[in-house]
Amino acid sequence: MIGENVKRVFGEIADAALLSGRDPSEIILVAVAKTRTVGEIREAVKAGITHLGENRVQEAAEKIPLLEKGPVWHMVGSLQSNKAKVAAGLFDWIDSIHARKTADILSGQAQNLGKTLQVLVQVNISGEVAKSGVVPEEAKDLVLYTESLPGLALRGLMTIGSFFVSPEVTRNEFRRMKILFDSLRDDRLVKSRLDILSMGMSGDFQIAVEEGATMVRIGQAIFGERRFGQ
Repeated sequence: MIGENVKRVFGEIADAALLSGRDPSEIILVAVAKTRTVGEIREAVKAGITHLGENRVQEAAEKIPLLEKGPVWHMVGSLQSNKAKVAAGLFDWIDSIHARKTADILSGQAQNLGKTLQVLVQVNISGEVAKSGVVPEEAKDLVLYTESLPGLALRGLMTIGSFFVSPEVTRNEFRRMKILFDSLRDDRLVKSRLDILSMGMSGDFQIAVEEGATMVRIGQAIFGERRFGQ
């Protein structure tokens, strides 16, 4: 079942990309493995998944050591500063930097480990209080700060669209994110190679791809419904 789901999702990403005149190979699929077993993750990898995401540092710390090396691991959930040191050692990508303090800790730990973390700045495009991320007006400041830190390679932006809204609202949010992303890419003060716009999950990834996403984060559409209580 997971293998069939992976194939279907890749196909839907390709359809959305082609509909908007884009090359499907430009889009990275991150399979979000929150609450999933090692066996389920292995099945997804066997089906062609090369990027995996986790929302919680503790869960990742339990599972990643049990899995074969090869997939690229992303921290896609909100990252508290007290978990940043551990996260730096576990993950290849941190997709959810939303504060200078977190960036500072990740930078220091990456240097200690002799590695370079690929990172994204999280933007709260919906304005919802429950979501992490800087407001769009503050994104440039955090981008400039993050790219100045050693041990971090700033690659772009990430956002989460509003839940339980119309497709028109979702499309407008993603469209505004693409405008912000393009403005930072064109800004002469920004020196980093910004090539990743991460937006779109199981319920809205087609819209995200149509509006310019280069990375989507998908859990349920690949692994199925989460188990009760998880």
